[in-house]
This record gives sequence, C-alpha cells and structure tokens, in this order.
Amino acid sequence: MAGEETSGRLGEEFFTPGGSSFTAFLAAYRPELLSTRSPLPAGLRADPDRVPHGTTVLALAYRDGVLIAGDRRATMGNLIAQRDLEKVHPADDHTAVAFAGTVGLALDMVKLYQVELAHFEKIEGTPMSLNAKARRLAGMLRDNLGQAMQGLAVVPLLTGYDPSAPEGERGRIFSFDVAGGLYEKTDFHAEGSGSPYARGALKKLFRQGMSRRDAALAALQALYDAADDDSATGGPDINRRIFPIVSVITEEGFERLPEPETEGLSREMVQQRRRSPDGPTATV
Repeated sequence: MAGEETSGRLGEEFFTPGGSSFTAFLAAYRPELLSTRSPLPAGLRADPDRVPHGTTVLALAYRDGVLIAGDRRATMGNLIAQRDLEKVHPADDHTAVAFAGTVGLALDMVKLYQVELAHFEKIEGTPMSLNAKARRLAGMLRDNLGQAMQGLAVVPLLTGYDPSAPEGERGRIFSFDVAGGLYEKTDFHAEGSGSPYARGALKKLFRQGMSRRDAALAALQALYDAADDDSATGGPDINRRIFPIVSVITEEGFERLPEPETEGLSREMVQQRRRSPDGPTATV
C-alpha cells in the first residue's frame, strides 16, 4: 500500500486533503503501481505475437436499458491463448466496461477504473455522472498512450444506464480510440478485430424497443458472424460449454445473464444456423 509503514500505521499522504481521483493519488505517491506505466524501455515495441489479445465486444440499446457482450477468445498471433477469457465487467452498479486489445493491461485498467469510480463516490458522497465516467476512462486511455504506441493498446467499450436521459434513451454506449478520443454511439457498436462483421450483423438485426431476449439473440448472432469471418473471435463452444458473456444494465442495475440462459440462447442460435448458415436476414 502507498505510504504503509512497518509499524502498520498509514502514511501521512492518507491524511492529506486531496482530490476525488484515485488514479491521481497513485500518480502522486506510488506511480509504479499504475497500469499505464510502461514496462518497456523507450523505443522498444512489443511483439504482438507474444502478448495475448482480446478481440470482439459489442453493445446495443434495448427496451429496458443497454446490453453488452463479448466472445471468450484471446489470441497470440495465430495461436489461441485462452478460450474462456471474460471481457465484460461491471464498473459499478449501473455501468459496465468491455475491452479488446492487450489482455494484461486491459484487466489492470478495468480494476483501476472500478476503484476510481468507488473512490470518487466515497469522497464526494454521490456517484459520478455517466458523462463524467466516460471522460474519466478517456483520461486513463490518454495516460496509456505511450504503451499503445509501443504495441500494447487497450480499446474499451463503455455502457451505462442514465436515469437523467429521456425515456427510451437511458441505455448509453461510448467508444474510445487508443489516444483517449471519446465518442457516444447510437443504438449499437462493436470493437475488436471482429467488429466490422459484428456491426454489419447488428445493422440488419437491430430495431428500436427490442426485448431482452431479442437483444441477447441479436448480440449472439453478431458474435457468431464475427467468429465466422475473423479467426481471432471465438464462437460458442458447445462441446466445452463455453459461451459468450452477455450482461445487461437497467434501472435495477448491472446483471450478467445466467449461464443456463446464455447457453440456451446459444444452442437455439446454433440450431438456426444449421438451417440457415448465413444467419437471419434483415426485415424490410
């Protein structure tokens, strides 16, 4: 811990008035603990074939809020590094973040972001607004720009339920670039190597006011299309019982769909694909 002494007493920095950012606190007192601190000397670049990377994640708004999902595969070059990676995580009760990119850095960044939001709420006595949460994550990505330029990029996807937004628009989606650029997306979005195929699928499947079941099936169909054309994206693995992670955020908060529900929807989708390998067609 920052400032912890051998006697077990906290250091003076814990009793010094400061701001509400835990990231700024670490930067001031223990910068070596920040995930944005580069492990590589200046001028060196990571070999992408030796660093696990997560791939496709997506989000779409639906009737009760917003859904966020991701496949489970991580790759190192042409190798499958992990088959059951979890790329979708709650950030707080009404916000979730998924990631594509360098797995180790992404997981550290997610943990730091979770602490950042909790720290702000404890210091200020009120949760951060959704717009502020998006800007705070953008700032963390800007801090990571040096590592991104060395080949260790992280590309998150942020979703949240915003009770202050108009009815029907409370499920919001934010995307980012490696330099911390912030972009709010309408209706749906996807990130990662399979994202062009996932977005193409969502273009034909998305419609306003979808039920949770229909939104989950659309997400699974989009991830299946991504896996069909992108070798770095994994489809549902029926034999190993490894299925995509699907979560929703509504007025009640964050909820990860139970595995039996995700498995049932995945098996239903695979059966449909046996009859129609290219998936459902767009309604006209």
